[in-house]
Amino acid sequence: MAKVRCQRIGCDAFFSEDDNPEDSCRYHDAGPIFHDGMKEWSCCKKRSHDFNLFLEIPGCKTGKHTTEKPVLTVKPVATPRASIPVASPASATNQSTRESCSRCRQGFFCSDHGSQPKDSVNVVTPAPVESDKKEHVSSPPAKKIVDINQPQICKNKGCGQTFKEKDNHEAACSYHPGPAIFHDRMRGWKCCDIHVKEFDEFVSIPPCTKGWHNADPTS
Repeated sequence: MAKVRCQRIGCDAFFSEDDNPEDSCRYHDAGPIFHDGMKEWSCCKKRSHDFNLFLEIPGCKTGKHTTEKPVLTVKPVATPRASIPVASPASATNQSTRESCSRCRQGFFCSDHGSQPKDSVNVVTPAPVESDKKEHVSSPPAKKIVDINQPQICKNKGCGQTFKEKDNHEAACSYHPGPAIFHDRMRGWKCCDIHVKEFDEFVSIPPCTKGWHNADPTS
């Protein structure tokens, strides 16, 4: 039987109906929350500022794989209202009295109203310090030695397939080179300029680039 991709959020594994035991799927059963640059799963409260690390947070629920798209619920984030300062009558009266005082208007000390002279503030900008140190150039990370028959999980954005190095080639992987963009409740990929409102629609955007599978995105 042909394998299909699980539609649960946080899983994306391939399975077949004859090989789908209970607890084989780890997933998130509630939608994500995006607020002030923070990404958080509302079901397990796990969060991250980095979107790639956010997608790698393991699911908090277990069950069977499914091809049906789940209906996600997202708790709204309450935005606190800014408090508006209210001037007291005493401060308003004191201000009007200062404005009528000649010494206060000129910025001199006044024993009646407590006005202080206006001091000029000099902002000193430090001169740039020239550094004799050369800019550090990081060397490329060393290649890992991997058995060509060892199963690996591709870490390219939008892929997540299991592959073997012996089957890897320049068009084996379909992925998003990124980056992901979240702005004004819209979610999308800059690489293919597709933007949607719902998170499950976002993770279902088809990849736009072909390339090699990569189990170590830092290499």
